[in-house]
Amino acid sequence: MKDWLRLILIFLLPVSVVTAQNPDLKSGIVFKKLFLDYQTANGGSFTNFKDYKHGFEIGYHRMLSDKVALTLPLRYGIVNSHIDSVTLIEKRIASLDAQFQYQFSDLGQNFIPYVVAGAGGVYEKIGEFNFQIPVGLGMYFRASSNAYIQIQSEFRYSFLEKRNNFVHGIGFTYLFGKAPEKQMEEEKPVLDSDGDGVPDELDLCPFAFGLKELNGCPDKDGDGVPDYLDKCPDIAGLKEFSGCPDTDGDGVPDYEDECPKVAGTKANKGCPETPKIMDSDGDGVPDDEDECPKVAGTKANKGCPEAPKVLDTDGDGVPDSEDECPKEKGTIATKGCPDKDGDGVPDHLDKCPDKPGLRIYEGCPDTDGDGIPDHRDKCPTIPGSVANEGCPEIKKEDKKTLEIAMQAVQFQLGSSVLKPESHAVLIQIADIMARYPDFNLHISGHTDNTGNPVLNQSLSEKRAKACYDFLIGKGVSSSRMSHIGYGESRPISSNDNEKGRSLNRRVEFNLIPREQ
Repeated sequence: MKDWLRLILIFLLPVSVVTAQNPDLKSGIVFKKLFLDYQTANGGSFTNFKDYKHGFEIGYHRMLSDKVALTLPLRYGIVNSHIDSVTLIEKRIASLDAQFQYQFSDLGQNFIPYVVAGAGGVYEKIGEFNFQIPVGLGMYFRASSNAYIQIQSEFRYSFLEKRNNFVHGIGFTYLFGKAPEKQMEEEKPVLDSDGDGVPDELDLCPFAFGLKELNGCPDKDGDGVPDYLDKCPDIAGLKEFSGCPDTDGDGVPDYEDECPKVAGTKANKGCPETPKIMDSDGDGVPDDEDECPKVAGTKANKGCPEAPKVLDTDGDGVPDSEDECPKEKGTIATKGCPDKDGDGVPDHLDKCPDKPGLRIYEGCPDTDGDGIPDHRDKCPTIPGSVANEGCPEIKKEDKKTLEIAMQAVQFQLGSSVLKPESHAVLIQIADIMARYPDFNLHISGHTDNTGNPVLNQSLSEKRAKACYDFLIGKGVSSSRMSHIGYGESRPISSNDNEKGRSLNRRVEFNLIPREQ
């Protein structure tokens, strides 16, 4: 308690100094409703809102400058906290911080985001007094001239194990004194470099005298199309033809019209259609039907010359000269080579010739769409990562829980009856199974070499079954679990001393990806 009182005095001293040196700066009070999360940073889940506990805050707020503020929040609440590696208890806490805010908008604005950091002490009714370092983000929403709605979230690093936590709060801050007035911005001179009455900031042609209706750009021919867009800037034209005229009015502008003074059709490039049949190459096939109008050919070949016969041994439509597999029927897309699955990758290059795939995966599919082709994917139907060879990643904190469970699950001496203190870690394993629906759980029991090997084998099987039954009772489907006992056959330490034997007496929990 003496440390707690000493901390209060340390935090109040700089406040009195700042207040004395800055009598004209604003001060105020803070009230907040708190949501206390001691689980996320200690193996829990951020979205498991039922584990959040409640508290409240009253604090002193002081502006040290236009953007820097000091807040002294005094907090009280109830939290869930570890007293050892697996046991949670509910306890009351109180804390006092000194927090500094850097605000990204000036005081008086309707919306003021900020970052916060500081230091503080936490008194626990059950547990040790500890120091914590808070860092976080927040925002103010102006409700009136002196009142602000405040939202803040912070992560608190503790110097004691299992005390890191998150604190989220919503409340209001009231500042005493006169609210700052918004200063009128000095009127800036309007720059108009070309003197056409259109300011440079709005002028599309700031260095050429132009017309206001054309955003300050010139129009030499006066057709309403500014010169920089006018394809015929010296001749008045029409907007739909980019400023160019259409002398004969046939809908084809003069610069594209091959007969600009005679109305024609667009299909005939502005010239009149003529009934005269044109046969430029004189092969008896009219030009409008001739696929080779400038080279004499035959009617049978649509006006083109007959091509010499091409050798195609396998009859797949790909000439032998271009066929990479001239004795096997293939496709044009695969240069004459067979492609059984029709994926565009020839069979001799296709790693999966019986399943359609992608060229970038050497003809193999990527069933789960994780960027790893099936023939290299250890979990081809479940999206995963390259680092895990195509299988889903398991979070470090969940792996750690499964490792702890190996020794934390305890039984009554020589029995398969679970001790009550084992329930907490098994519940955590049930939560992990809910978060990883694509994984199955393999439970294996192990003993040391003390006693009869046959009895040890039976005991290991019963203990694995006891964990299996407990997890079914917590909602884990039996179809997602298996259990087995190995007796004393798989030690992980020496059986020559008590420490090694205690490590060998264990139940292992392994997550295994399941095929979909």
